[in-house]
Amino acid sequence: MSVYPEAAKRLLTFINASPTPFHAVQNAAIRLEAAGFSKIRETDDWDLQPRGKYYYTRNQTCLIAFTTPSNWRPGTGVSIVATHVDSPNLRVRPVSKKNNLGYLQVGIETYGGGIWHSWFDRDLSLAGRVIVVQRDGTFRCKLVKIDRPLLRIPSLAIHLDRNVNDSFKFNQESEFTPIFGLVETELNDVKVQGASASNGQVKHHPALLLVLSEELSVAPEEIHDFELHLYDTQPSVLGGVSNEFVFSPRLDNQFSSYCAVEAIATYAENPSFREFVGNVNCVALFNHEEIGSVSTTGAESSLIPSLLQRLSPEPALYSQSVSRSFIVSADMGHAVHPNYSSKHEENHRPIINGGMVIKTNAKQRYASDAISTFLFRKLVERRGGKVQEFEVRNDMACGSTVGPMLSKIGLRTVDVGNAMLSMHSIRETGGSHDVQHAIDAFSSFFDGFAGLDGDLLID
Repeated sequence: MSVYPEAAKRLLTFINASPTPFHAVQNAAIRLEAAGFSKIRETDDWDLQPRGKYYYTRNQTCLIAFTTPSNWRPGTGVSIVATHVDSPNLRVRPVSKKNNLGYLQVGIETYGGGIWHSWFDRDLSLAGRVIVVQRDGTFRCKLVKIDRPLLRIPSLAIHLDRNVNDSFKFNQESEFTPIFGLVETELNDVKVQGASASNGQVKHHPALLLVLSEELSVAPEEIHDFELHLYDTQPSVLGGVSNEFVFSPRLDNQFSSYCAVEAIATYAENPSFREFVGNVNCVALFNHEEIGSVSTTGAESSLIPSLLQRLSPEPALYSQSVSRSFIVSADMGHAVHPNYSSKHEENHRPIINGGMVIKTNAKQRYASDAISTFLFRKLVERRGGKVQEFEVRNDMACGSTVGPMLSKIGLRTVDVGNAMLSMHSIRETGGSHDVQHAIDAFSSFFDGFAGLDGDLLID
């Protein structure tokens, strides 16, 4: 049995601590601050300096981190690794209280395009953010993660559905509601005082509010609102005969997000950082990619245009910066499946642990072209890495990423990822060695893009 890849072990720690985008952003910020990054805010004036390390967040669900080179001035290009931190999941409804036949149930809404049947018979819990009132009358948003199983979506016994193995279908509204407990338990054991519409105790089970209050060490009546996501309590692990696999939730796309943050943090910790000459280096962790990116924290928001404008406020310098910039849109890709190999075009079959995957699509569902592909491939090869190619079959629809929408700004873009199986299942499968492959690729991008780009004549 092989030794666990060290980078993969750190990825497991990150994912296990990040059941929601709120937690992923918080844990990314912790890593960045350990590498010397300073938090700035969009509401403030920025006093940026060469050799700087900065990051900021928006609404706790997206993060931008960037470093300025020793020769930084307005008009400098920006080298961006763009990812997303959201994944398909189930989310608690604003009014979640449900009772049915003696069961306490929690109303949920589906988010994104999940493989929803994989959520049945899993040990589920809750995580998210909660707004609480403090003693001085002000309000604070606290993150919460309940580490024990609380909910379950039980499947129907085969004795009551003899055709379940032939065609498993279910109604997402009426047959997909998790159980939370028994009504008599709430009646006998849970006493919550001060119920009011303002603090949510009319809209949610008192037992649910009690669980949250105990976890946060507040009184139930101090809870005024929350956003809660369901997550699988089974932790991420390494598996396979030689630990070559990562079995985990949320690999799409916390895998890429972790690797991007680790690459820029490691780059900024290197003593040579202070002498670096080249582009501003940046990672962007977006929200809401799984539902189209149209939000204040998604890739179609003002996040990247605003950053470029603040770095280069004058119109001419802004245009120069855009022309010198480049985006690596990093999102997980589809590995060829040993039981469904016909789903891949025969010459475009990426494998797990085979290195970075470059995604192309003539209809621009991916933003890669020959120039951006060439640049990325050369940068990967500088670290001894390999690239694989993915293009969808002509008789299948192609997915998309944040790449095409960011390219509309005028930024050259390549769409890449790492190969995985079971994308959008509650448990996905990736490669343990691909973690370091991605970190190395992004590190080479930060180190060498501006120099390589200067050697390439196009227009």
